[in-house]
Amino acid sequence: MGKGQGVPGFGLPRPGEGKRGEEGYLGYLMRQAAGAYRNRCERDLKDLGITTAQFTVMTMIAAYPGHSGADLARIALLTPQTVSVIIANLEKSGLVSRSPHAVHGRIQQLDLTDAGRDRLAAARKKIHALDGALRHSLSKEDEQVVRRWLVAVAIDHGEGAN
Repeated sequence: MGKGQGVPGFGLPRPGEGKRGEEGYLGYLMRQAAGAYRNRCERDLKDLGITTAQFTVMTMIAAYPGHSGADLARIALLTPQTVSVIIANLEKSGLVSRSPHAVHGRIQQLDLTDAGRDRLAAARKKIHALDGALRHSLSKEDEQVVRRWLVAVAIDHGEGAN
């Protein structure tokens, strides 16, 4: 099948064609790229028994130990309800533990268990390999340009932006 013929039987363009290519809206292209990356992460993490969302939450717990699920939801870009379900599943799997906050007893602080730290270390190896593949075609300078631009987009259009 040649360029522009799309998916068999549906006539839809493939990634890289038409509005799914360089002619497309930047926001859509970012979403398309993020979706492709997320799908690849899901496939690579499957043998570890965790999802991309669970990996994200575990990464945030490791980076910011002792915070609540609501705090983690904000920085993981997930809803509090989703994080609550993820944490319950991670706890059931023995990867996360909860303890009451020393001052605010109703707040449950989260931490990785030893098994959680081991699983996260294995997952990080896989994700670092995927990140390396993303950077493969970029020079160090181009990578820095992309990183600065993505951070600027998050700051200019994210939380608290007008």
